[in-house]
Amino acid sequence: MTETEAVVREWGRSLGIVIPKEAAEKENLKPGEKVTVIILKKSNVLKETFGALKGKFKKPTSQIMKEIDEELWGE
Repeated sequence: MTETEAVVREWGRSLGIVIPKEAAEKENLKPGEKVTVIILKKSNVLKETFGALKGKFKKPTSQIMKEIDEELWGE
Protein backbone atom coordinates (compact mmCIF):
# COMPACT_ATOMS: atom_id res chain seq x y z
CA MET A 1 0.00 0.00 0.00
CA THR A 2 1.28 3.45 -0.93
CA GLU A 3 -0.03 6.79 0.32
CA THR A 4 0.18 9.71 -2.09
CA GLU A 5 -1.58 12.96 -2.92
CA ALA A 6 -3.43 13.66 -6.14
CA VAL A 7 -5.36 16.62 -7.55
CA VAL A 8 -8.99 16.10 -8.57
CA ARG A 9 -9.58 17.19 -12.17
CA GLU A 10 -12.57 17.40 -14.48
CA TRP A 11 -12.72 14.72 -17.17
CA GLY A 12 -15.77 15.40 -19.30
CA ARG A 13 -18.74 15.27 -16.96
CA SER A 14 -16.81 13.30 -14.33
CA LEU A 15 -13.97 13.92 -11.91
CA GLY A 16 -10.73 11.99 -11.93
CA ILE A 17 -7.33 11.75 -10.31
CA VAL A 18 -3.93 10.96 -11.77
CA ILE A 19 -1.74 8.57 -9.82
CA PRO A 20 1.78 10.00 -9.63
CA LYS A 21 4.36 8.00 -11.59
CA GLU A 22 6.43 7.21 -8.48
CA ALA A 23 3.41 5.70 -6.70
CA ALA A 24 2.39 3.71 -9.77
CA GLU A 25 5.91 2.32 -10.12
CA LYS A 26 6.15 1.48 -6.43
CA GLU A 27 2.94 -0.56 -6.68
CA ASN A 28 3.87 -1.94 -10.13
CA LEU A 29 0.55 -0.70 -11.58
CA LYS A 30 -0.29 -1.36 -15.21
CA PRO A 31 -2.98 0.27 -17.40
CA GLY A 32 -6.34 -1.45 -17.02
CA GLU A 33 -5.68 -2.79 -13.50
CA LYS A 34 -8.30 -2.12 -10.84
CA VAL A 35 -7.30 -0.39 -7.63
CA THR A 36 -9.12 0.60 -4.46
CA VAL A 37 -9.05 4.30 -3.61
CA ILE A 38 -9.74 5.68 -0.14
CA ILE A 39 -10.75 9.34 -0.38
CA LEU A 40 -9.80 11.76 2.40
CA LYS A 41 -10.42 15.41 1.57
CA LYS A 42 -7.44 17.56 2.49
CA SER A 43 -8.29 20.48 4.77
CA ASN A 44 -6.42 23.43 6.18
CA VAL A 45 -4.28 21.58 8.72
CA LEU A 46 -2.66 24.72 10.14
CA LYS A 47 -5.99 26.40 10.71
CA GLU A 48 -7.36 23.30 12.45
CA THR A 49 -4.27 22.90 14.62
CA PHE A 50 -3.91 26.49 15.73
CA GLY A 51 -7.66 27.04 15.90
CA ALA A 52 -7.88 24.18 18.38
CA LEU A 53 -5.35 25.92 20.61
CA LYS A 54 -7.19 29.24 20.61
CA GLY A 55 -8.40 30.10 24.07
CA LYS A 56 -6.27 27.43 25.76
CA PHE A 57 -3.72 29.90 27.07
CA LYS A 58 -4.85 32.28 29.77
CA LYS A 59 -1.62 34.32 29.80
CA PRO A 60 -0.29 36.45 26.96
CA THR A 61 2.78 35.12 25.16
CA SER A 62 4.94 37.97 26.48
CA GLN A 63 4.10 36.98 30.07
CA ILE A 64 4.88 33.31 29.39
CA MET A 65 8.23 34.25 27.80
CA LYS A 66 9.07 36.49 30.76
CA GLU A 67 8.34 33.63 33.19
CA ILE A 68 10.51 31.25 31.16
CA ASP A 69 13.38 33.76 31.17
CA GLU A 70 13.07 34.20 34.93
CA GLU A 71 12.99 30.46 35.50
CA LEU A 72 15.96 29.69 33.26
CA TRP A 73 18.12 32.72 33.83
CA GLY A 74 16.98 33.97 37.23
CA GLU A 75 16.22 37.39 35.77
